[in-house]
Amino acid sequence: MIRYWMAAISKEHTSRGIQGGFIQVCHGKKAPLQKMKMGDYIIVYSSKVNMSDTIKYQKFTAIGRVSDNEVYPFQMTPDFCPFRRKIEFLECQEVSIIDLIPDLQFIENKQRWGYPFRFGFFEISEHDYQLISSKMLLHDS
Repeated sequence: MIRYWMAAISKEHTSRGIQGGFIQVCHGKKAPLQKMKMGDYIIVYSSKVNMSDTIKYQKFTAIGRVSDNEVYPFQMTPDFCPFRRKIEFLECQEVSIIDLIPDLQFIENKQRWGYPFRFGFFEISEHDYQLISSKMLLHDS
């Protein structure tokens, strides 16, 4: 059964992941990545361009498919070894979340719509995936 996931990652870090064909979530934690299986889909939401920004970005910035069943460590610095998953990113355009908020099921409180993203990574319904991907994908995937 295919499952659908949402990750909250800055646009800058998302771009690195797209270039490298990987996703890294929740400051490199392994457990969230272990929930995904090959063939699952993931959408990335970027509230900011980079982590230190105070300017809002508020766009879905990437969409992809999990391409294997391995979670692997990656030594970024001597003191930081986060975990990653291989992702086949799909050709897409960025889409603002604002117009989609009323129709997204994972956003229960439309007044405080940013709340779910505080968790960094969570499962979404097929309905929400289809709604967002229909606006993002440039080709059928």
